Amino acid sequence: MNQRILEGALNVFKEKGPKFTMDDLAAEMKMSKKTIYTVFSDKNELMCEMVDYAFNMIKEAEDKVYNNNDLSTVDKLRGILAVLPENNYGFDYSAMQQMAEKYPMAHEKMNIRLESGWEKTFELFNKGVEEGKLRDVNIEIFKLIYESSVERLLMGDFLQASKMDYPQALSEVVDVLIDGILIRD
Repeated sequence: MNQRILEGALNVFKEKGPKFTMDDLAAEMKMSKKTIYTVFSDKNELMCEMVDYAFNMIKEAEDKVYNNNDLSTVDKLRGILAVLPENNYGFDYSAMQQMAEKYPMAHEKMNIRLESGWEKTFELFNKGVEEGKLRDVNIEIFKLIYESSVERLLMGDFLQASKMDYPQALSEVVDVLIDGILIRD
């Protein structure tokens, strides 16, 4: 039931952003709000769980890239940095700024998740350096640039102003970061 409600919440979030109501979710789920409230005590809790659920899907997608033996180390690194959940839900990622304002706990959880889980990325980075494919740059600076870029894409008005969608913008950020550290023969 928990997962089913989270899937429904992600679908409603896609349509209406964080301004969706529990009535909207109940209509999407074809169930009563009372049933939803037996699983989630309030919308704040639902939003926090939704962030975790989405990031868990991202980690699953990262694992698929990491374990794909057909990819080079650099391609794995590029793939992990640009990964989105397989069922990306077509989010309007610019709605994340509204989430930060209305649901600061969910926003904080999102920031924590963005800043954690870098072990595989660091491993691939170091392997790329050992293989002579990547320059040995300060990995913490690399991480800072990536995190700052993602945060600006999610929280700023760049996407609307540039008329780019988040997947396209993220892909370009990753291209700049990776191509900027590649050793050219």
